[in-house]
Amino acid sequence: MPSSAADPIYDEVRALILSGEIKPGSPLRQDELAKRFGVSKIPVREALRRLQVENLVTFEKNKGASVRQYSEKEILQLLDIRVALESRALELAIPNMIDSDFRDMRKLLADYAQRTEVEEWSAMNARFHHMLYEPCGNPPLLAMINDLQDRLGQYLRLLVSTASGLERPMREHDVILEACEQQDVQGAVQALRQHIEASQKEVAAFLRRGA
Repeated sequence: MPSSAADPIYDEVRALILSGEIKPGSPLRQDELAKRFGVSKIPVREALRRLQVENLVTFEKNKGASVRQYSEKEILQLLDIRVALESRALELAIPNMIDSDFRDMRKLLADYAQRTEVEEWSAMNARFHHMLYEPCGNPPLLAMINDLQDRLGQYLRLLVSTASGLERPMREHDVILEACEQQDVQGAVQALRQHIEASQKEVAAFLRRGA
């Protein structure tokens, strides 16, 4: 597909949204973006429409474009979908796991336990879960999981990590990994499901408190 003037605008704005640098609900003013990139509003509008298709941007009449802001209900629904997709991925992955997978995950968790910043917890949590599912041998399933993570975005992933803290997820990661090492598919999937559902409840409580 040939490149267009909208491509660099799309790439940069998308990266800023997913990193959390542009927060949910923030306005995306077309005239300001056009000036920033030295273009007319036409490629800006095209880039924003592409981001709208990805559910990262919304358009409202008389207000223009803004970063998509998920409601509490929508966030919890996304976490419901996460339970289903990741449980299946882990179920498929465990029979394919080898010793080096377990060593790498143990090393990551040891490093994870030494971290003190929520941004680090969030990044390493995402990495651990990716390592769990990578051996599943189902690229479309992995793509769906990655797409869901993109929909949650860095801002919401940080919210999950803030609500969950470090101790409980770390303890549950150990339980999940131990079950994987024992090739206990049912036990690992059950532990993973409980792990994500606990985060879901903590996020719901966090949002109810208006955090």
